[in-house]
Amino acid sequence: MNWEIEILFYVVLTTAALVALHVRNLMAAAVTLAIFSYVGALLMMSMGAVDVAFTEAVVGAGITGVFYIAMILKTSQRSSD
Repeated sequence: MNWEIEILFYVVLTTAALVALHVRNLMAAAVTLAIFSYVGALLMMSMGAVDVAFTEAVVGAGITGVFYIAMILKTSQRSSD
C-alpha cells in the first residue's frame, strides 16, 4: 500500500514542477512551488522521516511561499522600459 502512495506523490511532484516552470503568472508559480514543497514533505513523511518532513513543510511550503508571494505583491505590474 505504501508504494502506491509514494508513486502518487512522485506524479504530483513532477506535475507541480512542470506547471511551475511553464506557467506565465508569477503568483500561480509561487503557489505551485509551495504545493511542490508540501507534497515533498508528504513524501518524506510517508518514508518515515518525520522531522525532515516537518522542517520542509514549515520552511519550504510555509515561510518560503509567504516570502515569494510578498515579494511578488511588492513588485509593480509593468516594466520600466
